[in-house]
Amino acid sequence: MGGGSGMGASFDPDRIARLRGQLAKPAEGSEGNGALKLLWQRAIALTLGFTVLLYGVEGVNSLTGNELDQAGVKPRSGEGLIGILFAPVLHANWGHLFGNTLPVIVLGLLTLLTGIGRGLTATAIIWVIAGTGQWLTAPPHSVSVGASVLVFGWLTYLICWGWFSRNVLQIAVGLVVAVLYGSILWGVLPGNPEISWQGHLFGAIGGVVAGWVLSGSERRHRRGSDAGRLAL
Repeated sequence: MGGGSGMGASFDPDRIARLRGQLAKPAEGSEGNGALKLLWQRAIALTLGFTVLLYGVEGVNSLTGNELDQAGVKPRSGEGLIGILFAPVLHANWGHLFGNTLPVIVLGLLTLLTGIGRGLTATAIIWVIAGTGQWLTAPPHSVSVGASVLVFGWLTYLICWGWFSRNVLQIAVGLVVAVLYGSILWGVLPGNPEISWQGHLFGAIGGVVAGWVLSGSERRHRRGSDAGRLAL
């Protein structure tokens, strides 16, 4: 019977492999879209959750006559070290918190969109460097509080990380962020004695450090690629 040749053509391995590849492409695209959607959902949830936390803390602070502010950074004192942990979630008053809210939401969200793990690590680096810098350099007998240290850190992180990693999309995001919020970087300079410019300065330094540290794998990969090209 001549049906054997037709059966062989239908089950050609190369043809089946091509068909499988074509069927897999939509699935891969769907997975990519799903991962991106999940990233946005988590980033929004974490950003809004942190913002709610700030308002909840300030509500308690108001009810206790701002007693919680005593947990801020008190420079060069043993008890003031605890402020490194708590100061960024404390605010002097509602006006102080209102002024920080929009930058916290926008820059915090964009930071998390670089990757949840990466964004949280960047925040931790900024948090510690800013608080330590305040503890070391703020004026004696002062108490420093406020999420602005994170705002300055997130700003410089978003500007720097794309350049360090050579990520074109992130460079574009950094440029937009620089245009929208770059003017606040004047806040790293001494000015109003009631504003902790030291926290702003060290927060900004923390953002640059975070951008450098967290772009390490991209920089190593780039150096490896450059070395490979030179070897050719």
